[in-house]
Amino acid sequence: MTTCTRGVWFSPEGISGSDVVAFGQRVEALGYETLWVGETMGRDPFAQLATIGANTSTLGLATGIANIYHRHPGVMVQGGNTIAEMTGGRMTLGIGVSSPAIVNKVRGIEYGKPLAFLRTYLDAMEGSMYTAVPPAEPVPVVLAALGPKMLELAAERSAGAHPYNTTPEHTAMARDVMGPDAGLYVEQKVLLTEDATQARETGAKVLKFYSRAPGYVNAWKRMGFSDEDISTQSDRLVDAIVAWGSAEQIEDRLQAHADAGATHVCIHPLDPVKGQGAPGFEALEAFAPS
Repeated sequence: MTTCTRGVWFSPEGISGSDVVAFGQRVEALGYETLWVGETMGRDPFAQLATIGANTSTLGLATGIANIYHRHPGVMVQGGNTIAEMTGGRMTLGIGVSSPAIVNKVRGIEYGKPLAFLRTYLDAMEGSMYTAVPPAEPVPVVLAALGPKMLELAAERSAGAHPYNTTPEHTAMARDVMGPDAGLYVEQKVLLTEDATQARETGAKVLKFYSRAPGYVNAWKRMGFSDEDISTQSDRLVDAIVAWGSAEQIEDRLQAHADAGATHVCIHPLDPVKGQGAPGFEALEAFAPS
C-alpha cells in the first residue's frame, strides 16, 4: 500500500482564539505533520497561524487556502515569508481563487477568470519585492485546484495542489494530470459516527455552503454528480465527499486517497452534530498518525 503523510484541515470560526491555540498544540502532540487553516469571513489565517506557530515547535503550518482576491501578490509573499522566518521554515502557502459568493457578493470585488487571474497572480508574486530578512528556504506554494487545467498549473508553477471536497477517484485523476512528482495535498472530511441519519444530516448542512460555489459545483459534475445531487445535498453526494462510519471504514477512505496518489491527506474532523462549527475531537484522536 502507498503511504503518505497526514495533516489536519481546520475551520476555526466556532471556537475562541485561545481554543484555537490549544487545538494546534493538540494536533502537534498527536503527531500530525501539518495544520491547514481555512479562510472565509472570520479570523485572518496568517494571524492565526503565527499565533499557533509561536505556541508550537514542530507543527507544519499552512493556509488552506488564502484568498488571492483579498491580498496583493506582494502582501501574500510578505505573510508567508514572515511566518516561515519566525517559525524556522514551518510555513506552506496554500493560495486559491475562492468563489464569487465570497469575493464578489460578500467583498464586492470583481471576480475574474480564475485560471488566468491565478496565473497572472503567480507572476506578480514571483516578481514581488521583499526587503526583510528572508526565510532560510523559499516558502512552498500550493494551489487550490480541482479541474484539469488548474491541476496542470499547480504542477507547472507550484509545489503542488490542494484539492478540497473531493473523492479518491478525483485524487487518481489529479495524479494522472499532475504527473508523479508534484505534491498532492488532499482534504478529506471525516465524521466519526455510525448513525447514518445523523451523518448525512450533518454532512448535508456542511456541503450546502459549498454548493453555492461554481468551482465545487463544476468539479462535482465532473465527478458524475447531478444537479439534483448538488442542489439537495443528496445522500449519494454526502457519502462520497464526507467519510463517515466506523474508524475502520474511514481509515479505508483515507488509505484510498493514498493509494490513488496523494502525498498528504489532511483530515477535516467534523463534529457529528455541529459539523464545521466545532472540531471533531474523537476523530482527531482516532486518525492520528502516532
